[in-house]
Amino acid sequence: MSELYNAAAWLIDRHLEEGRGDRVAVRCQGVDTTYQGMQAEIFRAQNALDQIGVGAGDRMALVLNDDLDFPAWFLGALRSGVVPIPLSTMLTGPELGAIIANSGATAIVLAGAFIDAAGAIADAAPQVSTLVDCGDETNALGVDRLRVEKWSSFSDRTEHAVAATTRESPAFWLYSSGTTGFAKGVMHIHGSMQATAETYAEHVLKVSAGDRFLSVAKLFFAYGLGNSLTFPFSVGATTILNPARPTPPSFIDLVGDEQPTLFFSSPGFCAALLDAQPEPSAFGSVRATVTAGESLPADVQIRFNELTGTPVLDGIGSTELLHIFISNTLEHQTPGSSGVMVPGYDALIRNDEGDEITEVDTPGYLHVRGPSAAIGYHERPEATAAAFVDGWVRTGDVYVRGEGDTWTFLGRNNDMIKAGGIWVSPAEVEGALVEHADVLEVAVVGARNDRGLEEVVAFVVPATGATPDLDELGQHCRDRMASFKRPKRILIVDTLPKTATGKIRRFALREDLNTGAGP
Repeated sequence: MSELYNAAAWLIDRHLEEGRGDRVAVRCQGVDTTYQGMQAEIFRAQNALDQIGVGAGDRMALVLNDDLDFPAWFLGALRSGVVPIPLSTMLTGPELGAIIANSGATAIVLAGAFIDAAGAIADAAPQVSTLVDCGDETNALGVDRLRVEKWSSFSDRTEHAVAATTRESPAFWLYSSGTTGFAKGVMHIHGSMQATAETYAEHVLKVSAGDRFLSVAKLFFAYGLGNSLTFPFSVGATTILNPARPTPPSFIDLVGDEQPTLFFSSPGFCAALLDAQPEPSAFGSVRATVTAGESLPADVQIRFNELTGTPVLDGIGSTELLHIFISNTLEHQTPGSSGVMVPGYDALIRNDEGDEITEVDTPGYLHVRGPSAAIGYHERPEATAAAFVDGWVRTGDVYVRGEGDTWTFLGRNNDMIKAGGIWVSPAEVEGALVEHADVLEVAVVGARNDRGLEEVVAFVVPATGATPDLDELGQHCRDRMASFKRPKRILIVDTLPKTATGKIRRFALREDLNTGAGP
């Protein structure tokens, strides 16, 4: 029988047992919460779960901002053996409802700002019976069949038992669009979080209790979960949570006010920070900046390094591996490269036939294995079989391995788009645009902008006799999808390039855009 182990207990309880309960675990909007206070909030969430009838093995969806409620509910669920499913706060009610329906979650916890989505979620996910409202105000939900409880009404912080879990027990799910368009539930076990802490955080970032962590990426991302929860709590350090939407001016102020030592960003946000032209002194407390989510252009890496005067570590991770597995290091950075293997992980490149490519500078499909790999996708056996092969995770990225085992990203072997570090399905955007009466046909591709970052571009063929209005099409998209999915450019064209069998040649559209030869 496997030894008992619980990720929440490892992250929080041991710090109290070893005398670190008075250290600051969370700082949010000027308010400090110690590790002892964090544990009390976790007990509160566990007691609330008992009261609403959610127990070990049940699934619970979380739509929460980056504030104290997130770690309380996420870790409270883990400590009780409940499977928390953090979901994007960037999605609409119908988008959330579709994912929650797929997950089978019977309860949802909503931040007050998202309570208006409850009706759409309830319509799409009839199995949900209970909603916990984390808002401060009383809201008229208008969803009679849901049992609605206010988080503020739960005040029991008495000690609660730890569930009898092991490292191999189901822990949490993160939904990722991956390479198929519709979101997939990536299933992780209790041992996954400690594995990322003891590989990337320990060996690459060299984290310590004196570090202060600040992340642009939110906690519902695998990247943000490591940055703002796993890594700081693994060493008894402090996480600085920011519930607001990140903007360059607000983050420049936040860095100056809170003095983080580790700053986690996306390449696009680093470029936006550079455009804001902050004073170098604004980042004086930061000993390293980490980027992930998409490839960091060499120029942005060099300029951000010059701004901060400290290392900028680009790397590649995935929801399936939970965090970064190839990275530049504090000692050595190669602009334009993802870096070297993180200790504890292995990678290889395969060709179209599935054979390993051993020659350097030869492109192929990146496969990775390591201790934080997910166990598969929820109810997606074909996708699981395609992505998890003989202990390896097929990432869907095309890479080359150079001299010195430096790994460089070349592109993806599919039509998915990664805009702002988030996967976007062309089919979903196309489906929304083609609903407009003036649109006959649509092709959506990803293209690099003048900063070298990928963005969504839509090619629209008008309906016969119609003249689509670009502003109207833009509003049409705003009404139907989250902001990161919306096209940054909509181009009106007469026809779309197609193969002899009628398939759209998206690669031709991408090539035209990236070479400046578009319509």
